[in-house]
Amino acid sequence: MIGVGKIKQYSNVLDKPVSKGKQEVSLMDNIAELERRLEDAGYTVGARVLELLCHREKGNRRETRLLGILSFVHSTVWKVLFGKVADSLEKGTEHEDEYMISERELLVNRFISIPKDMGTFNCGAFVAGIVRGVLDSAGFPAVVTAHFVPIEGLLRPRTTILIKFAEEVLRREARLG
Repeated sequence: MIGVGKIKQYSNVLDKPVSKGKQEVSLMDNIAELERRLEDAGYTVGARVLELLCHREKGNRRETRLLGILSFVHSTVWKVLFGKVADSLEKGTEHEDEYMISERELLVNRFISIPKDMGTFNCGAFVAGIVRGVLDSAGFPAVVTAHFVPIEGLLRPRTTILIKFAEEVLRREARLG
């Protein structure tokens, strides 16, 4: 007999049986892990954006002062990425090493609908990663996080990128005076 014991060959993709997998596929176990991965992806983008803009805008020169690099991120980097300067750049009132870049409607959060079970998830983590990549590559290590800040009277909260610089950056800035 021909074909006895052989696996049946399918002539068409539609003839194949559909295997049943998991009903729901979870990409991440928790929100913090997803935000960390977004931030890591943004970090590599930020390092490359700094290289590109330093070459294109500054003739391969980089900022050496804290306010200079913050202004560069707030204006030049933001304008290249989002087509406009960020809404505000503020110094933290509680801590000397904290700065905030605020955006009323951050582009990465504008067209995202978040399921109710992921209520605190913020796609701004990707932008926080970009900012961290730019700062770290420029020699200003910092912890950068994205937060929602509710605004009274508005449906969507404002996104704030919180930048907390490393102690070594503050010491260097004090030395440069």
